[in-house]
Amino acid sequence: MFNRIGVLGAGAWGTALAYSTQAAGRDVLIWSRETEVADALNTGNGNPLFLPDTQLPAIPATSELSDMSEMDAILAVVPAQFARSVYEQLGDALPAEIPFALCAKGVERGSLKLMADVLAETRPTAPIAVLSGPSFAIDVATGLPTAVTLACRDKALGAEWMESIGRPEFRPYYSDDIIGAEVGGAVKNVLAIACGAVEGLKLGRSAHAALISRGFAEMVRLGTAMGARRDTLAGLCGLGDLVLTCSSPQSRNMSFGKALGEGKSVDQILSERTAVTEGVATAPGVDALAEKYGVEMPICTAVHNILAGHMTLREAMTALIERPFKAEQLA
Repeated sequence: MFNRIGVLGAGAWGTALAYSTQAAGRDVLIWSRETEVADALNTGNGNPLFLPDTQLPAIPATSELSDMSEMDAILAVVPAQFARSVYEQLGDALPAEIPFALCAKGVERGSLKLMADVLAETRPTAPIAVLSGPSFAIDVATGLPTAVTLACRDKALGAEWMESIGRPEFRPYYSDDIIGAEVGGAVKNVLAIACGAVEGLKLGRSAHAALISRGFAEMVRLGTAMGARRDTLAGLCGLGDLVLTCSSPQSRNMSFGKALGEGKSVDQILSERTAVTEGVATAPGVDALAEKYGVEMPICTAVHNILAGHMTLREAMTALIERPFKAEQLA
């Protein structure tokens, strides 16, 4: 069991995981780039910047990466586009073989790398696990029941992670399919933007359900092309996370799409937010991966085209509904 667990990143999800891990009986230290967040967490004032109006006990926090040196394992919750930089900044501050559980979802811009690949390049001897699944930060931070996937190729290491962070209210389920866990988490954020746009345009629940179903088919196509298993993508870290993220404006990605559908611009929506909306940064990478692996992902491609300004929202929706009739296929 890991008794001392460091949490890299004090956004809403990092804070929720730190709270839950501490509640599981582990000694926790959370790193925050923002000193005011670290101060608030240390003094029992919660995280007013990223998790407002949520009462939390004091959680030991720091703004110095070097303070992670005494930890037994790391929950890495740094947003996908900043992960490489933080891992490189860690340098020799951590033992080379300290285990990492990757909790951020996305595809790195430019390289098209998933988070496990980014960690493998920056810390090549670190044992890797991936934590992913249907989990709103506020639910975990308030002790509501949540189940997630803990993916790790080493079953013994996976069991150690589950014993260390699991508790009745936070149930990890083991998988050895790291690619499936990562692809599911990345693609669902892009699809949630599309579902939010359907909501904002008031296209109805039937269109919303169709989008989730056909979006899941896109997730399976890309995931299996990259080496994931279908049963993984049909589980918590794929379909489960997709349903949650696409079904509530509480999701940052869905609420972003809803605001688009209501007429706001990309820049306007992002300027009003402090937290990262991962689907915005991930959409170009998912679209590029679809092209690389030769799979059709028309919904994800439409989201990318909208965000990049290549098509208006109405044009993208028209293009989707005017696609030729065909047989329904999951992949």
